Amino acid sequence: MRTANRSDVGRIRLVNEDRAWVAELPSGVTAAIVADGMGGHQAGDVASQIAVDTFREAITSVQAELTHEQAKTALCQAILQANEAVFELANRNEHYRSMGTTVVAALLLSDAGFIGHIGDSRAYRQRGDTLRLLTEDHTLVNELAKSGQISPEEAANHPRRHVLTRALGTEREVEVDLKGFSWMPGDRLLLCSDGLYAMVSEEEIRETLLDDALDLDGKANRLIELALEAGGEDNVTVLLIEHSGGDPGGEQPA
Repeated sequence: MRTANRSDVGRIRLVNEDRAWVAELPSGVTAAIVADGMGGHQAGDVASQIAVDTFREAITSVQAELTHEQAKTALCQAILQANEAVFELANRNEHYRSMGTTVVAALLLSDAGFIGHIGDSRAYRQRGDTLRLLTEDHTLVNELAKSGQISPEEAANHPRRHVLTRALGTEREVEVDLKGFSWMPGDRLLLCSDGLYAMVSEEEIRETLLDDALDLDGKANRLIELALEAGGEDNVTVLLIEHSGGDPGGEQPA
């Protein structure tokens, strides 16, 4: 696997509340996470940092090779541990009351990938010329669009489009959306905060990932640049993982 991890505070915000981490575990599995924090008194960056640190500690403790079901379980448990850590600190410290964070995390085996997410940070898989969104935003506007109350065009510009219906750390119990997908040599996975896709169209993202003149670091840098050129209204984080080899055969995830 090849990886690239970039983050920028943007042109409006004073603090970068995004956090990200990616690594290959001793078992050979690649793990990654992007978190976009929220809360007053700079609590957003605390929430996202705790979420990433807790996830990293939980997932790096996984030593053995994983079956697909074990990978899903490990991913879910690591995110739930992060939820507990953020929630407990928020309850103990008045300055951190109601803080929380989005999270999108991945575990990548040689032939399969798994995404766990809460909130509106996203995961995309690029395979050949196709860019596929793997996550569904946990936002009020997305719920309205799904129910047909507003159109996709109205959703894109809705004044409450950033209102979350689910976040990590704001409640003691939280539901993690889990998704399995096929993962083959040549595929790329993009994890990002909403500071990217709110500023940069999916077509621009796709074209950047397909630009043969850029290596993986160059693609990540270019995506950040595009978000800043479009206004940089939020923190923006881009984490790219490229499947650089191996046998794509084997069991496929549900």
